Amino acid sequence: MFLIKYFSRVLPLCACLIICSCQAQDSEPLFITTGAEQMDQYLPTLKGKSVALLINHTSLVGNTHLLDTLLASDVEVVKIFAPEHGFRGDLANGEQVDDGVDIKTGLPLISLYGKNKKPSKEQLEGIDIVIYDIQDVGARFYTYISSMHFMMEACAENGISFMLLDRPNPNAHYVDGPVLDTARASFVGVHPIPIVYGMTSGELALMVKGEGWINQSEMLDTKVVKLKNWARDSSYALPVSPSPNLPNAQSIALYPSLCLFEGTNISMGRGTDFPFQAVGYPDSDFGNFQFTPVSIPGVSKYPPHKNKVCYGYDLRTVTPPNQIDLFYLIDFYQKSKNKTDYFNAFFTNLAGTRELRKQIEDGWTEEDIRASWQDDLDQFKLNRKKYLIYK
Repeated sequence: MFLIKYFSRVLPLCACLIICSCQAQDSEPLFITTGAEQMDQYLPTLKGKSVALLINHTSLVGNTHLLDTLLASDVEVVKIFAPEHGFRGDLANGEQVDDGVDIKTGLPLISLYGKNKKPSKEQLEGIDIVIYDIQDVGARFYTYISSMHFMMEACAENGISFMLLDRPNPNAHYVDGPVLDTARASFVGVHPIPIVYGMTSGELALMVKGEGWINQSEMLDTKVVKLKNWARDSSYALPVSPSPNLPNAQSIALYPSLCLFEGTNISMGRGTDFPFQAVGYPDSDFGNFQFTPVSIPGVSKYPPHKNKVCYGYDLRTVTPPNQIDLFYLIDFYQKSKNKTDYFNAFFTNLAGTRELRKQIEDGWTEEDIRASWQDDLDQFKLNRKKYLIYK
């Protein structure tokens, strides 16, 4: 049985002090320690180095931001790179992330979201090592790992070391979904992995390098500062919301299933107090639960079906299954009166394959769709074994 001892913090998610499940009941609790909190493991490496950071608001050492922690430790941080949602994590999905200067430190801030997804040689000039420290949620289309991919490649091509401070993956306890067809690769799916890949960012980074998924992968000097006392089945509640529309553990657990609705004309609760915890459409035939999306600055500026009453399902109290849940996706397609408008072109990017849309349109059952993934999932699990760090 997992034990979780909560403490209060003024943050979007209720933070918690985590106790690992892999100890005897009569032993002392083993608290999970992130890579960033193990400063003795990486500060010596940074001594005398020119350091850049690929970070955001989740890059915490206790209650202090990693940037402030490193500067207080006399580390020469020279540049900050920011992923989707920005350095402060306060920009809505798809919102422009601009280059600039960090007001507090005066350091240059380079956006890796938008046209500039991969750092240029000029942007990396004079840098010895890049540190990546961002909380992920373990879904292929969550773009932080895409930014990690392109930074790793840029470091390999420019002879710069890459260090990753590992963090728990709250969806690491299962592996599911179609494996991405590399012909369908995009910024919401760079690697040939399933939607839920069951690895930490550190483990995935080792796989990216080991499988040669980046140019000049053999040239990349890579170091992962590992977690302490964490296993794939450990309970873990994030200390801060990883992005504006994932405000709590329920939304994070449902995200791998509900994000597929981004490729349809269905609302998944953006523009409400419960994003990724409801699905609906402006038609009373779609369900009894009602909600009205509105524009929320910094969260959902242009939510689907803005200011329209949507009808569907309230998922705030359901128990998320340990698999991709296709029921709602298929159910709403079947209820749709104009099926040609149900999917949009983005769906294939999210699914990572053209097959899932075709299977739903052809009337496949969820069981048959899931069975079609199995061979690729088995092969992926076999390939990833050599990169796993944790139990």
